[in-house]
Amino acid sequence: MADGYPTVPADRLDDDGWTRRARTEETLFRTPTAKVVGRTLVYDDAALRDALAAAGASAFLTAGSGADAGNRLVDTGEDGDYWRFFFATSLTFRPPLAPGIGPASMLPTVRREARSAFTDDLEARGFVDVDTGRGQRVRTDAGDRARLKKVTARLPLGPDAPAEALDVEGWLAVWTTGGQFRIAGGAYPVRGLDALLASLPEDDRPSIDPTTYRDELLALVRAVR
Repeated sequence: MADGYPTVPADRLDDDGWTRRARTEETLFRTPTAKVVGRTLVYDDAALRDALAAAGASAFLTAGSGADAGNRLVDTGEDGDYWRFFFATSLTFRPPLAPGIGPASMLPTVRREARSAFTDDLEARGFVDVDTGRGQRVRTDAGDRARLKKVTARLPLGPDAPAEALDVEGWLAVWTTGGQFRIAGGAYPVRGLDALLASLPEDDRPSIDPTTYRDELLALVRAVR
């Protein structure tokens, strides 16, 4: 992390067909004494994106979705037609935390603000019924304890779409490692993709198993350092 960005499992991402869509640095939120800057890497499933583009699925997105809708924590850069994504963020306090104020004391604030930013991002993209569900503790591959939170939402599609909406599931993890904060997570469709891809020949349709999507996302999250 010499450049301040989180370390992600680059080889695994390449092997599994993920493409980096954005590399951003921006102020995510503020505390009474500092601004909190996030350096974020965003990846998406290129095979799924290409298949949905071939099926014309972008034409079914509602007006509320897209990059111009505004977002903070998850910025996909030039456009907003991402369907399955993973991101990792490192946080920096400016000015740095005062002596005697350790990361543990700021962790509840960071968790709260990260969850708010994540759900705000989804709503800005046109998602509805965004809801935070159960949470659980996990260990990262480096041995750090992270708090994982489930998020569900729906993405309404246009009136001519073969499905009314996409049901989406997301996960968000927040933790500290070596005295620094990490945020990682992503989202993926769990229902509705089969209808959007139905116009493609069967051999051209990528795997859309929600359980596989979940397992792959959580493995990527745990690998962030």
